[in-house]
Amino acid sequence: MKKNMGTADKTIRIIIALAVFALYYFNVIGGTLAYVLMALSVIFLLTSFISFCPLYTLFGINTCKTKQ
Repeated sequence: MKKNMGTADKTIRIIIALAVFALYYFNVIGGTLAYVLMALSVIFLLTSFISFCPLYTLFGINTCKTKQ
């Protein structure tokens, strides 16, 4: 897997995931919506830590800075 996510993308995904976890922890969201958002948050965290997003490859997006 070739890295295709830049630092800004990773940071945004981690912030979104932490926000969803906080909303769930403080019972702001619940039910099916909470489970769907929690699953997306886990995917966001996983893709952030490995710096690879499969959807980016499908659409030809690469936000990772290349070395020159």
